Amino acid sequence: MISICFFNNKGGVGKTTLTCNVAAHFALELRKRVLLVDCDPQCNTSQLVLDEATTQKLYRQKETRGKTGTILDAVRPLQVGDAAIDPNITPILASANRFGTDVLAGHPRLSIVEDTLSQAWSEAAGGNIGGLRKSNWCAALCASLEGKYDIVFFDIGPSLGSLNRTVLLGTQYFVSPMGADLFSIFGVRNIAEWLSHWLKIYETGFDLSDSESLAEFQIKKEPAIKRGFAGYTVQQYIAKSKGGVRRPTKAYEKLLQDIPSEVRHSLGGFWEDGRDVATMHLGDVPHMYSLVPLAQSVNAPIRELVAADGLVGSQFKQRDGYAKTLTDIVRALARNIGMGN
Repeated sequence: MISICFFNNKGGVGKTTLTCNVAAHFALELRKRVLLVDCDPQCNTSQLVLDEATTQKLYRQKETRGKTGTILDAVRPLQVGDAAIDPNITPILASANRFGTDVLAGHPRLSIVEDTLSQAWSEAAGGNIGGLRKSNWCAALCASLEGKYDIVFFDIGPSLGSLNRTVLLGTQYFVSPMGADLFSIFGVRNIAEWLSHWLKIYETGFDLSDSESLAEFQIKKEPAIKRGFAGYTVQQYIAKSKGGVRRPTKAYEKLLQDIPSEVRHSLGGFWEDGRDVATMHLGDVPHMYSLVPLAQSVNAPIRELVAADGLVGSQFKQRDGYAKTLTDIVRALARNIGMGN
C-alpha cells in the first residue's frame, strides 16, 4: 500500500480539488482500491466528495460511544492519554459517492488535537516513547490499513503545525500543488526549512529513546518522507486572449520560469536519487473557471461531469481538456511513486 499527502504552505492553489480528482482517477480509471483521508479541520475534501445527505447525517448525528464516523475516531485515544490510535475506523464506502473512493471524513474538532500532538512532539524530542508513539499515529493508521487499499491519499491544510507534521511523518510521499505566484514559491521554501528542522529533531529524539521498544511498535528512525517528494503541479493563471489566442503576462511567465529552479533548490534533497526537476514537474493544471463550483455543487470529479449536472456549451471542452491533463499528471505521479504505468 502506498500513502501520499498533498501539501503546500500556500492556500488557494487548488490542492483539495486536485487531490480528490487524482484519487478519483486512480479509483475509476486505474481500478485501484483508494481511500481518501481528510485531515484538514476545514473538511474541504469531505464537503467536495460527500453529498449533502451524507454530510448532514455524518455531522448532525449524535456520537455513539464516542464514535463520530470520522478521522477523529482514530486519534481520540491520544487526547485521553493513550499512545495508540483506535484502528477500528469505519470509512464511508465508495458506493456512496461519485469519486469511487472510500472516504475517512474530516472533523472540525481535529484542530483541538493540535495541542495534544504539540505536547507529544516536545516529549518525542526528548526520547519519550509515548511522545514518539503519538507522533507516529498516522504511520500506525497506515499500518492498520495495509492490505485493504492500494493507495491512500491524505489531504491536509496549509499549516506548518503539529497535526500536519505527524501526517507527513506517517506517509511515504508528498506532492506540492503550486500556483503561478510568488507566495507559492515562499510556501515551498517554508516546507523545505520546516521539514529539515523537524526531521533532525525527530531523529535526535529517536536516538535518545529505547530503540528496542520503538522496534516493537514498528517506529523507524528515518521516515520515508525524508526522501518522499513525489512532484509538484502548477495551477495556470488566467490570461487574456485575443482572437482565441492566449496572451501571456510577463510577470506570471517570469514566475513560471523561476519555479523549477526554486523547487530544485528547496526540495531537491527530498526526492529519490536519479530524479531531476523535470521528472518532478507532474504537469500544469488549467484554470477550470465555473467547473470547480459546479463539481462542488454536485459532488463529482470534474471528468465525470455531464449535462445532467448542468454542464453546458464550452464547459464540455474544458472538462475533456482537464481529463487529458489529469491523465498525464496521474501517469507522472504513478511513475514517481513506483506504481509503473
